[in-house]
Amino acid sequence: MLEDIKSNIAKLVALYEAEHQKATVLEERLRQCEEKSLEYKKQITDLNQQIANLELMHAFQASGDPAGSRERIGKLIKEIDRCIKLLES
Repeated sequence: MLEDIKSNIAKLVALYEAEHQKATVLEERLRQCEEKSLEYKKQITDLNQQIANLELMHAFQASGDPAGSRERIGKLIKEIDRCIKLLES
C-alpha cells in the first residue's frame, strides 16, 4: 500500500514536471509570437507611410502636363477642405 502511494506520488511529480516544461516552452513561443507581431505592426506602419509619401510625391510630381498637375493639386485641396469640414463638425 505504501509502495503504491509512493509510486503514485512519483508519477504525479513526473507529470507535473512534464506539464511545467510544456508550459515554459509555450510561454517562450508566445513571447516570440508577440515580438513578431510587434515587428509586423511596425512594418505595416512603415509601409503605410511609404505609400502615403509615394502618393503625395506622385500628386506633386511634374509630369510635363501642367493641367494634370493642377487637377491633382485641386483634388488634394478639395480633399483637405473636406477633412477640415469633418473635423469642425
